[in-house]
Amino acid sequence: MTEDSLGHGGPPRQDPTSMGRREFLLAGAAIATAPRLGPSAGSEPILDIHQHIYYQGRSNEQLIAHQHANGVTITNLMPGDGWLLSAVGGNADVVAFQAEHSGEFVRFACANPVEGRMFDFGGSVVTGETTPPPASVLEVSGRKPAPFGLSWPSVDVKLRAWGLGAQGPNAAIGIGEEKFHVPVDSPEMDQIYRLAEELSVPVLIHFEHQRYSLGIENLEKILKRYPRVNFIGHAQTWWGNISADLDPLDYYPKGPVKPGGLIDRLLAEYPNIYGDLSAGSGLNALTRDPDFARGFLNRHGRQLIWGSDCECRDGKGGGTRNGYCIAARCLAALRQLVPDRLKLHRILYENGAALLKLSHA
Repeated sequence: MTEDSLGHGGPPRQDPTSMGRREFLLAGAAIATAPRLGPSAGSEPILDIHQHIYYQGRSNEQLIAHQHANGVTITNLMPGDGWLLSAVGGNADVVAFQAEHSGEFVRFACANPVEGRMFDFGGSVVTGETTPPPASVLEVSGRKPAPFGLSWPSVDVKLRAWGLGAQGPNAAIGIGEEKFHVPVDSPEMDQIYRLAEELSVPVLIHFEHQRYSLGIENLEKILKRYPRVNFIGHAQTWWGNISADLDPLDYYPKGPVKPGGLIDRLLAEYPNIYGDLSAGSGLNALTRDPDFARGFLNRHGRQLIWGSDCECRDGKGGGTRNGYCIAARCLAALRQLVPDRLKLHRILYENGAALLKLSHA
């Protein structure tokens, strides 16, 4: 989800789009020509790999208006679980919404891997959905021990109950977003990866230093351990590592990128890792050093996927603190940085559609 919208504590957060003059002129000129058409009238198909319903109180009608304003053809919805339910709709909400809009929306399923811990520093102790989970979630065989004699359904049972591994157009087709206070190489996350491997679905992970999916430096051994699992990296610490000189406490670094960053190397060496260009962090990675970004997009164009993760309500910045639409700015920047239409098509649609195994990919 958009990283600066939840008001967490920690280091001061910069505006991810407070660009230098050159970057401002680059994006600004393109923003004026950003699409404002519905999906049926657009000149190119666009897949949004990362969106949420009920995002910071946004209505379903506003979500649809936002997606149409940006010319989005198909949207992948990320439900919340655990503490995330304070900001976005949960699995039950997404299931109901997608069933009514299956032509334009597909979905992932989400489960908190540390739900049974008494202290989940991501935010909650006991989690729940906006509606009761399916009966299969409550089966005793799927529960795991928890403090004071309580029990929680296992990650495997919970994700399957929300349609992961099911057949049909309304099944869950991936896991995410995983945004919880747990090491990325922990036994709890291993449950997620094993299930993803079994079901051949991707996993989207939010990396945020000292907060969520801890230890991005250990991601490489996960990529080696699960070569048949496709991982999608997202958020501040993921995109900050585009540069070799990242200060992990600087969530939106500015200025020139130092070559040799962790994610540049991982994308080059591992075919099972992808980059989600959504949110302020993705936009910042594209605009902080346009010359570097052009080369990066060219090198890794088959492993990058556009997403919005934008809470804007109308495609013009409505309902946001900063008064702009992240989705529109990111699309505008990409159209400037990737002038080759075939390469742009890969990032805006083809890569994501193939990864999600959409029938019209």
